[in-house]
Amino acid sequence: MSRVLIAGESWVTQTTHIKGVDSFSLHSYTEGVGPLRDALTAAGHTLTHLPAHLVPQRFPDDDTALADYDLVILSDIGANSIQLAPRVTDHSERGHDRLANLATWVAGGGALLMVGGYLSFTGFEGKAAFRQSPLEPVLPVEMLGEDDRVELPAGATPAVLQEGHPAVGGAGTQWPHLLGYNRVRTRPGATTLAEIAGDPLLVVGEHGRGRTAAFTSDCSPHWAPPEFCESWEGYRSLFDGLVRWLTG
Repeated sequence: MSRVLIAGESWVTQTTHIKGVDSFSLHSYTEGVGPLRDALTAAGHTLTHLPAHLVPQRFPDDDTALADYDLVILSDIGANSIQLAPRVTDHSERGHDRLANLATWVAGGGALLMVGGYLSFTGFEGKAAFRQSPLEPVLPVEMLGEDDRVELPAGATPAVLQEGHPAVGGAGTQWPHLLGYNRVRTRPGATTLAEIAGDPLLVVGEHGRGRTAAFTSDCSPHWAPPEFCESWEGYRSLFDGLVRWLTG
């Protein structure tokens, strides 16, 4: 079974309550990694979750640190959080270019999966910022130069193009609806396994001696509703198949 690092899939929310002339703020912490974590651990994989607020401090710096894993999953975590460690931003010290090192690790035989979200691919208002980063040529998709989110409040059902591909994991062709995704283009030489609203949803490819994949919607709410990530039996099969193909 595979050793998987998933970075991201958590957030802190701040709300301000205004009552007359008085106000106060409340803060909450939420993790969205649950459905993916549970699916992969149930399939026998070992999962390490690095929450978003710890990514700048603790994301693996180099090949030695990345060697602890077979697969890295980036889910709703922007390029800046990975690339800009506190020693660089706070102390103006030279450090590791962790995106460049991740790209080198994949080319040497590692595996990478990017899952969609507001801070994936190009992202909300371009803030995910993976386009023109060292990781761009590694991914099996080409990213847009502007906000790439496609919101589907009425829902859209994915179309599976290659049901028999091992990365689909035997999840079948009847997938539940999704509520949004990041719009990308399939890179030449990569393979689109599923589409949504006519755009790539699941794309796989190779980079050097490594394998990469892009799932352009979410692995948890809000783009992935409970019908997709909780009650659908194919969810575990899909992501287990992806992990097995990527690390195969």
